[in-house]
Amino acid sequence: MNDIALQRLHGVLLQHIDSGAVPGVVALVWRTGGPVWFEALGARVPGPGGAPMTRDALFRIYSMTKPIVSLATLMLVEQGRLLLSDPVGRYLPSFRHQRVQAAGEDGQARLEPVRRDATVQDLLRHTAGLGYGWGEDAMAQAYRAAGIGARERTNAELAAALGALPLLRQPGSAWEYSRATDVLGALLEVAADEPLDALLRRLVLQPLAMHDTGFSVPAASHGRLAEPFARDPETGGAISLLDVRTPAPFLSGGGGLVSTAGDYSRFLALMLGGGSFGGVRLASRRTVAFMTADHLGGIPAVGDVLATGYGFGLGFAVRRAAGIAARAGAPGQYGWSGVGGTLFFVDPQEDLFALLLMQAPGQLDRMCELYPNLVYAAV
Repeated sequence: MNDIALQRLHGVLLQHIDSGAVPGVVALVWRTGGPVWFEALGARVPGPGGAPMTRDALFRIYSMTKPIVSLATLMLVEQGRLLLSDPVGRYLPSFRHQRVQAAGEDGQARLEPVRRDATVQDLLRHTAGLGYGWGEDAMAQAYRAAGIGARERTNAELAAALGALPLLRQPGSAWEYSRATDVLGALLEVAADEPLDALLRRLVLQPLAMHDTGFSVPAASHGRLAEPFARDPETGGAISLLDVRTPAPFLSGGGGLVSTAGDYSRFLALMLGGGSFGGVRLASRRTVAFMTADHLGGIPAVGDVLATGYGFGLGFAVRRAAGIAARAGAPGQYGWSGVGGTLFFVDPQEDLFALLLMQAPGQLDRMCELYPNLVYAAV
């Protein structure tokens, strides 16, 4: 790696901290078997008397939970516990006989039956016809009225409520970012007869020594939790992130984990290593290649969450071509981010991955473009 370019990367992140855009970051670049750059910059707790950032700071990683849950799913597939072609309704009864919202010839909303059932693969690649319930449209209002995403409800209760609602579109017809991985968490609990937190610990977290990763932060570790600004420095809007200091009934497979750079780098090292890291093999090389291949093909993407030039695999966005996208990268690169301000990408061709953790939601989109450019400048 180019040391001058890595120094520039360090300087650009400091500029964002000094300008007041982000309170602090932990950033890591890994290549050919180990970290080549690992820095903690700025403040872990912003404001007067706040604590400085540390490498072992704990971050709410939100949707970077999804790849870990996806790996656990494929591990159960390898064990013969479920099939990707299994209908979701085989495990979650409320997903049987689903209906889809549609517009009739008179323009009035109506419901029609699904042409095929949503499958486990649909949940993994966000083609199950679900949404996130963002915005103020009728479906978002229905999601909120049904308590979708309430932390007081269990995974089973969320799945029961969500499955009973009309789908946004026919399963398999479009990619749309959604609550699908939350539903997948509920499905795994049924398939494995085990709560999601215990399942993830047994299959992934304990074997990889990811001891700081979980759905809540124990009291002894509260002093390592990274915090955001009280208000977004650009919009002035209040910033409210998950309260992870106490356990909640909802174990969100789509966005509930807290982790550290050290822990998450072990997961990414396993993925980069084709399912093996530190003498531990959790999945086969072919399974990892299958997960990180594009599973959309000609299926269109709805919305702007999935960047131009990317398809989607089983838990990861997957780069399709060297060009088209507005950020540096290469075909076969894969990654994802978390709404709280965390992101990663893995490049098997370069034997590289990069991780950036911050608690600055308003800066995520910019960093998703900026950080890969700075990292690849050092290659």
